[in-house]
Amino acid sequence: MLRQILDAAWAIARDEGFAAVSLREVAARVGMRAPSLYTYVASKDAIFDAMFADAQRELADALPDLDLAGGPRARLRVGARAFLEFCAADPVRYLLMFQRPVPGFEPSPESYALAVDNLAVAGRALAALGLEEQHHLDLWTAVVGGLAAQQLSNEPGGDRWLRLADDAVEMYADHVGLPPDPTEEMSSS
Repeated sequence: MLRQILDAAWAIARDEGFAAVSLREVAARVGMRAPSLYTYVASKDAIFDAMFADAQRELADALPDLDLAGGPRARLRVGARAFLEFCAADPVRYLLMFQRPVPGFEPSPESYALAVDNLAVAGRALAALGLEEQHHLDLWTAVVGGLAAQQLSNEPGGDRWLRLADDAVEMYADHVGLPPDPTEEMSSS
């Protein structure tokens, strides 16, 4: 039943916005009365918390195994594209994960831990490339997060900023001193 509740809440948020998500509306969509929802969720914030955790699990599942992607710059390109495509695929999910669309809502420590785990995956991927400093991760998240925000804010459904992913990766890689991938060196010779 929790999956049905989450699906209903996501549908409401996508159709009408987060402000329209209420216990009454979610209950109606799953065929029960609002008080019956308390068997599954303690409050409206608990629904948002479950949605946040759901989205973080989806991101974890969407992240590619960058060890299979080739040289360092190729790995970064694969990771950036995967993240950007994930964000662009569902603007409402993106908002809940990376913005603050619900006034006063903060994820529970358990749900927030999933977000921290996802960030740690990015940190380990960068560390495997020799980029181990906090500023490397901070700049990476600013670059790819900025592209995602621009895309969703200015051209949802399009690809204007998604097309900039490779250029942004190259700028980042140059800035942090990653050498060109071996295949790139051969093709430029």
